[in-house]
Amino acid sequence: MKLEIIGMIGAVREGTGSKGAEVHVIGGGIDKDYISDFAMIHETSGFDKVLVGYTSSSADGFIVAMHAAAETSNLGFLVAHRPGFVSPTVLSRKAATIDQITQGRIALHIISGGGDVEQRRDGDFLDHDARYRRSGEFMNILKNLWAAEDPIDHKGEFYQFEQAKSDFSCFQKPHIPLYFGGASEVALTVGAKECDVYAMWGEPLKEVEKKMTYFTDKVKALGRDPKSIRFSVSTRPIVANTEAEAWDIAHHTLKNVLATNQTSMHGTGKERLESTGSQRLVDFAKDGEVLDDRLYMPIATATGGAGNTTALVGTAEQVADSLMKYYELGCTTLLIRGFDAYNDAAYWGKELIPLLKESVERYHKTHPVTGKHLS
Repeated sequence: MKLEIIGMIGAVREGTGSKGAEVHVIGGGIDKDYISDFAMIHETSGFDKVLVGYTSSSADGFIVAMHAAAETSNLGFLVAHRPGFVSPTVLSRKAATIDQITQGRIALHIISGGGDVEQRRDGDFLDHDARYRRSGEFMNILKNLWAAEDPIDHKGEFYQFEQAKSDFSCFQKPHIPLYFGGASEVALTVGAKECDVYAMWGEPLKEVEKKMTYFTDKVKALGRDPKSIRFSVSTRPIVANTEAEAWDIAHHTLKNVLATNQTSMHGTGKERLESTGSQRLVDFAKDGEVLDDRLYMPIATATGGAGNTTALVGTAEQVADSLMKYYELGCTTLLIRGFDAYNDAAYWGKELIPLLKESVERYHKTHPVTGKHLS
């Protein structure tokens, strides 16, 4: 299956005020010229898509994506969206509009919220499990609306409407891809039932494989074809010309993260650990600072398990080899972003991404199928 490389853009340079140690690239304001430049760097560096994130205080991801799409030619946009604040009937038309205008350059990452404090800032007081059930219903409605030729009714746990219709559908067929993540049991069940791409954080290889196997079994039990599901894994590469230099950067990044007290965008460490995925990262970090040869865990520990803070450290060749091990498991989407986000994206376009694409091409000369989960 084709490799998909996803980066991440923010709306303002150094939104965290921590040059070279940016845990989060969203938040901090809006700079439209920077959005344009940041998107263009990803396009010229060979990324397929960029994630446009979501918090209760950051710029609207759909508007950021549309601005960036107008400044680029081929780059796709994975726009994060939290159900609960916009009706799925409205969102279905909004997303399909962008899909038509950009001719298929949008995907949606449905996120359910990692903590009560963050959710309540926008007026959502549902508990963890209810939020995930709502996300499942939301995705199901989107797919039904996009496929419908006639007006449809719906009455569910969280949404109700009558005779909903649209004068148009998605440019992409059968619909705009739906990405979804979550490590709790309810999240795994929802994802297995509804999503197109199941997204995971950068856990140790054996743990990722275990989760993929468990998720695939759920997909089969629900009567879905496992080949209809793709897997994504997210890591934070730290790449340099030599391995020693890369490890120096990793240690310096950790020092800067600790010095700037960068907790999760969703609140304190305690609040962040409401997320099962965050708790898993913190637990894995207890097994050592470095797992799987070069998966660096202390930054995840320092941020309370904030998403996507496990780092692959080494030369471009070494990091490409490590990313290939995830790909060989069946993680055909690799979401990578740096702690020096803008400069890293430019550097990776010269050093890391070409090596990664070459490795995938070589792999498929002898392996027609990626991962036992897709066989």
